Amino acid sequence: MLLSTLALILGLVLLVWSADRFVIGASATASILGVSTLVVGILVVGIGTSAPEMLVSAIAAADGQTGLSVGNALGSNITNIALILGITAVLIPLKVQSRLITREIPLLILVMLLGYFLLQDGQLDLVDGLILVAGFAGVVIRQLWEAKHGKGDALEAELENEIPKDMPLKTALMWLAIGFVLLIASARLLVWGAVDIAQYFGISDLVIGLTVVAIGTSLPELAASVAAARKNEHDIAIGNVVGSNLFNLLGVMAMPGLLAPGAVDAEVLNRDYPIMLVLTLLFFLVACGPRKDRRITRLEGAGLLVFYFVYLGYLLVDSGAVGAAIAVS
Repeated sequence: MLLSTLALILGLVLLVWSADRFVIGASATASILGVSTLVVGILVVGIGTSAPEMLVSAIAAADGQTGLSVGNALGSNITNIALILGITAVLIPLKVQSRLITREIPLLILVMLLGYFLLQDGQLDLVDGLILVAGFAGVVIRQLWEAKHGKGDALEAELENEIPKDMPLKTALMWLAIGFVLLIASARLLVWGAVDIAQYFGISDLVIGLTVVAIGTSLPELAASVAAARKNEHDIAIGNVVGSNLFNLLGVMAMPGLLAPGAVDAEVLNRDYPIMLVLTLLFFLVACGPRKDRRITRLEGAGLLVFYFVYLGYLLVDSGAVGAAIAVS
């Protein structure tokens, strides 16, 4: 048990650090090669910050831990909106200015509805995985088009300050390689520790994926969003969450369908997916609603945090994790 806990903690720490190095290396390399600022910010950084979820999900699915893989995708989306945006908005109220972001949130809702439809039969099979991957490719192509036609958007000016400009290509490639290798190693370590702990306490790998693993793999988004908000780069803070959630639903949730097709726990459709939908709709109303001043206030951020901790408490009690921990102690 001690070894598993150490593996989980070390895996999470390495995952966050290596994801940061990977994103820095990838964005600097792309910038040096002449890729536009918006493409680097929307696509390269977006996929990079979702790399921890993708790798953890792929490794878990390959090991037959479908619950952990699906739980990681849905749990990360819930965590991104309720916990990460909640913390960021409580610290610094967020203004929504970018037209690109306000167009991406409705797309996120459509993608969620697609995922919900695919899971209605209680299965995540190969066809579902292929549909999600096709959707992922479609979103990437759309974002490339948006970046090409989004010149002058508020997001571009903010991204200009964030992408490394003075890093030599050799250094950028070094961090890209180191980050990628450590991402794979830390994801493997994290999955092993998480599954072992779940088995020790007798709780499902779905719950572990929704909680510990989801929070851990979402830490890069938390760090990026808080740092961006402190620099008054609010659209980056919000865009990190929107982009990550899109990639989680299409890229991360496709992994179990492609690598380990099978049944999905009933709780996913009855509990977790509806909660994710409700949170996203609330996010849409706040960020794209009728208010002239589109912002996420401190009070709304606090509401998101309360929502998250109530959900987390219910999840742990309902799964028997709290009772198991008390019994073990």
